[in-house]
Amino acid sequence: QVQLVESGGGLVQAGGSLRLSCAASGTVSSVKTMRWYRQAPGKERALVASIISGDSTNYADSVQGRFTISRDNAKNTVYLQMNSLKPEDTAVYYCNVLIQVYGSSVTYQYWGQGTQVTVSS
Repeated sequence: QVQLVESGGGLVQAGGSLRLSCAASGTVSSVKTMRWYRQAPGKERALVASIISGDSTNYADSVQGRFTISRDNAKNTVYLQMNSLKPEDTAVYYCNVLIQVYGSSVTYQYWGQGTQVTVSS
């Protein structure tokens, strides 16, 4: 069994910052690509940022230069530092992690429970 637990969402004024965390626990043998998605009301879930095991990162154009994704491999945790937040960043943020579990050579995809980020103008 693998669990992903997110934390760090909340309400912030425009221009403020938040830091999201997503920790994987359980029968985790190896963590591969880690991603953050977000879903605003009435919109489809969209990729925000990703980081592979070699620490190569990619960002959506809308957050480039404002958000930073990072990972702590010892803690099986991915972070999303969000600066200069805008009202249009308001959404539920989900982590998505590719994990190889103990006893298997297959990589499985797991989702966090989601955390609300609300940016007021």
